[in-house]
This record gives sequence, C-alpha cells and structure tokens, in this order.
Amino acid sequence: MRHREQTDATTQDRADGVRRLPSAPPLGDRHALCGLDFASQDCLGLSTHPDIVAAAADTLRRFGVRSVCAAAEAGDPGLAVALERRIADFLQMEEALLCSTGRAAAQAVISGLLRPADHVVIDAAIRGGLRESAEAATDNVLPFRHLDAEHCRDRLRVIRAHDAENGILVVTESLSPLDSGTPDLTALRAVCDEHGATLLVDVAQDLGCLGEDGRGHLGLQDMLGKADLVTGSFSKSFASNGGFVAARTRAVTACLRAGEAAAHALSPIQIAVILKAFAVIDAAEGRERRARLMRNVLNLRTALRDRALSVCGEPCTSVSVEIGFGERARRFAYHLAESGMLADLTTLEDTGRLRLHVTAGHSDAEVARAAACVAAALERARADLSPSSRRPRLRAAA
Repeated sequence: MRHREQTDATTQDRADGVRRLPSAPPLGDRHALCGLDFASQDCLGLSTHPDIVAAAADTLRRFGVRSVCAAAEAGDPGLAVALERRIADFLQMEEALLCSTGRAAAQAVISGLLRPADHVVIDAAIRGGLRESAEAATDNVLPFRHLDAEHCRDRLRVIRAHDAENGILVVTESLSPLDSGTPDLTALRAVCDEHGATLLVDVAQDLGCLGEDGRGHLGLQDMLGKADLVTGSFSKSFASNGGFVAARTRAVTACLRAGEAAAHALSPIQIAVILKAFAVIDAAEGRERRARLMRNVLNLRTALRDRALSVCGEPCTSVSVEIGFGERARRFAYHLAESGMLADLTTLEDTGRLRLHVTAGHSDAEVARAAACVAAALERARADLSPSSRRPRLRAAA
C-alpha cells in the first residue's frame, strides 16, 4: 500500500542520534534561513549515527585509509562478501555484486550483458548512467512514455514483430527523481514475460528510505525477487557512496565478475558503514526514522499546497514543486538563494520543478519555513515579471 496524504500529522517523536538542524527564525531576520538545508540527501540522518561513526572509526584503525579497490585488496574480503549477501537477501535476489558507484553499476550490468544487436526499451524520463550506458552498448534504444506500461508493451510488440531472436532489456526506476512518480512494476513484469524481455529496475531513489520495511516500491508493490536485475546506490540512505547490481540468477553476477565490473568496488570503511546502515535500516529504529521522514514529507506537501503551490508525484523523500521555466525559474532561484535556503535546483531549468530533499531530522519549524520560503520566492519572481513591474516610471513635471 502507498502512503496517503494527510494534514493532521502534528505530533513528532524523535529517536536518539537524529541530528536536528537549527530551527529558522522569522523571515524578517536577514539571517533567518541560513542553514535551512533541503538539498541534503542524507534522508534518514545516518551519516552522523553514533554506531555508524563508530564502525567507520574501528575499520579505519584496523585497515587504515584505503582507496576504492577490488574485494581481494580490501584488507578483509569477507566484508565485501558479507555486504553482497546482505544486499541479495534484502532484495530477495540470488546474488549481488558491489560497484564503486550507482553509475558504475548501471554501466557494468548493461555493457556486460548487452550485445550490439540487442534492444533496450527505457522509460523516457531516465537520464544519467542508465541511458548513457544503454546508448553506448547498442544503437537499438527505444524510449517508452514515462511510467506507461501499455506504451512499453507496444514498443515490445513492434520489436518482436521483426526480431524474435535478440534480447530486449526493459529499464525503469522504482521511483523517478523527475516527478516522484512510480511505475506499475507488476504490469511491467507481465509485459516482459509476454515478450521474452528482461526487466531491470533501478532503486537508487527509494531503497532503505521508503516502505515500512525499507524495501521501497519493490516491497510496496510485492515485487521483491521478481525483477530480473536490480541496480542501485547507497548514497541516499546508507551514509556512503557506492553501488550494486543484484540478479535473480548467479550466472549474471558470475558473468559480470569475469569482466571488469568488480575490478574496483568499495573501500573497507565504506563497506563497514553500509553494513552498519543496513542493520539500522532493518531494525525498529529504521522503521521509526522512516515514519518521521514520511511525516515530514506529508507535512511539507500539505504546507506547500496550503500556499497554492502545485506538488508533483507521490509522497517520497524528494518533494517536487512546480515553479515554471525560463526567466521565472531564474528569478525564483535568485530569490530562494537570497533567503538563505538550500534546495536542489538541478532539474529546475529542464523541468520547471524544484526538488526539496526531506530528512527524518527536519523539525516542524523547518518544514513550515521551507514552504513559506518557496512561496515567497515564487511570489517575488512573479512580481518581477508582472507588466506593472516592467513599466517605465513617469517623472513628474517640474
């Protein structure tokens, strides 16, 4: 089941170890919103968790400072093996493979498995490593409409009408960073089964931080262990850089290991941090942190809508707000920066949407101030562009 919008979430419980940002003073103060951070993606606040910091320190004392390296060079190869097993079990997949980043994971699985004659059918909203890796591996890359399983079926039907032999890889994200939308993964699974295609789901945006058990939309849609391939990264919820590929069959990871995919994995410190983060995420404390996170998300969405702002997608850690394009977007960004608030502006120019990254550690005051700040910045941007603001002033006659 998915989270519902609510407006009556007024009680906030906090567990020890969640770092609170300083509450914002009134908007009239010139320094009111300095430090109001809605750009950080440490959504569960685990980067400062005492157990995780202690695990990193202990590993540092044992192995020293090491760069990203292959598992065999990591000081204790058992650490890497333990983490790969943890990932596979968490996702109900047969085996997993560590990679240095989420982008490296996408490149490893796509370049390692695709042949030039194979096809990739990819959600049109996907950018970055997944799309780039697909385009580098084959010329047969065909987008389907964002989150539209029926359009994906049409694409597969056309391909199979003239090519019954070569492979087809269907690529989607469990949660889109573009608009906070999520696909019907069960429908995509059925589409792939109908046409002999392989389903790859990237879970970089929701693994660990969404769902009662932290399994994201794979868990919410009862799709654990049902995608053929799962890629993801650790930076959003697990307090570390790094990425992974998980597969339903061991033959896939064996094939990738034979290539260059595992040549550079993670440092011992990264592995220890991620393992400890898994322990927190999979325990009662993880559920409490996810509950606080979702409560903050719902309150922010409500506060933005109360100010007549348009909020996109489903409730998730990134709240997307419609701002507009061109000069309005540029002026809005200026006024938002002038207020001292930090937010994710990376998609603003292309999509006209602002992304606010919510964490479990945000206070009620910070959520309310963030909504007020966004509304005020947009109002000023509109005022800058209104006809009256552009009229030349008439000088009174002497």
